[in-house]
Amino acid sequence: MVLCLGLSMQENETIIDKLFAVGAHFGYAPSRRHPSVAPYLYGVKGNTEIFDLERTAACLDEALQFIKSLATARKTILFVGGKAEAREALARAAARLDQPFVASRWIGGTLTNFSEIKKRVNRLLELTDLREKGELAKFTKHERLLIDREIVDLDHMFGGLRNMQKLPDALFVVDPKLEHGSVEEARQLGIPVIALLNSDCNKTLVTYPIPANDASLQSIAWVLGEVAKTYESNVGVVAPAPEAVEPAVA
Repeated sequence: MVLCLGLSMQENETIIDKLFAVGAHFGYAPSRRHPSVAPYLYGVKGNTEIFDLERTAACLDEALQFIKSLATARKTILFVGGKAEAREALARAAARLDQPFVASRWIGGTLTNFSEIKKRVNRLLELTDLREKGELAKFTKHERLLIDREIVDLDHMFGGLRNMQKLPDALFVVDPKLEHGSVEEARQLGIPVIALLNSDCNKTLVTYPIPANDASLQSIAWVLGEVAKTYESNVGVVAPAPEAVEPAVA
């Protein structure tokens, strides 16, 4: 059995049971397999490849250890996942942690051209502030209509980035094959990527891969829940200093 770092055999088995319960073991058909994921597969059932959940649990534990280190230093994680199965759970996890997210189509340059993206976010904040203060009354009815439409459009594209004042310290991505744009931009900037990835994804493009079902709402939600729980419980936690060792008496 592949044991997770710092976990007992019983705890390791519990994680595997939970992964199994949410269907995390289901991959895609063998014809869709990316070679880099082969070591994480257990076999084939019907025409569906099955992940080795012992290895998945070990990868998840490694990713959560990294999440823990980010939390203790109060680092920023940008959550990315535009597929229908991921949007709600991803936005919910990010909101729980007060972290930025993209739960729609990735806008090219979100990271590599962040200064321009920031201008659009600031425009959204500016217009929203004017509306909340009732200051749109000075505009004509037609102008208010145009401003409301602009707010809706900007919120759809950039609403999840409202609280991202600088480039993130890490990305959490659901389905890095679909979200290849975000992964490539992060790689260009040296930003580590944690990713829930299925059997059709290239594991080598990800810093901390979690090989499992990325097409199931239940699987995605459970993994995001574990990420959120780990970050939340370790925010600003300072590791205890090592105990002083008494010098040996000669």
